[in-house]
Amino acid sequence: MTATEHSIEVVRAAARAASDKLAQDLIALDVSERLAITDIFFIASASTERQVNAIVDGIEDELHKFGMRPVRREGRSGGRWVLLDYADIVVHVQHEEDRIFYALERLYADCPVIDLQLPESDPSIKRATAEDTENAEDANEAAANEAADAK
Repeated sequence: MTATEHSIEVVRAAARAASDKLAQDLIALDVSERLAITDIFFIASASTERQVNAIVDGIEDELHKFGMRPVRREGRSGGRWVLLDYADIVVHVQHEEDRIFYALERLYADCPVIDLQLPESDPSIKRATAEDTENAEDANEAAANEAADAK
């Protein structure tokens, strides 16, 4: 199973809204093969808690135009990692430090990246490359080896 066209359309709208609020490192992952509960993880980051909340507001406003409201919202008060669950897509807006620490992209490195169709000149887009995937796979393998050695 792959992400539905509707989910892809919605995540692209979320990406445009996040980009308008100067979100960094935007990426959408098709997690439909790995998770039965959602089609797409959209991840964006910001350098301050205030910016995290501004990005979240922008995404919520834009998706409201689609008649969508999050089924669940987590982390808003902290402003470090806000999760918006729209069922078909799950939006993660993280402070850049939390994004590095939790490394969601590494956990889902084997999932296809969705083209967000933002302008090529947009510096906020994280362009996934084969090297990124290889580096993530190497990191996963190293973590697995460390866990095995610890036993």
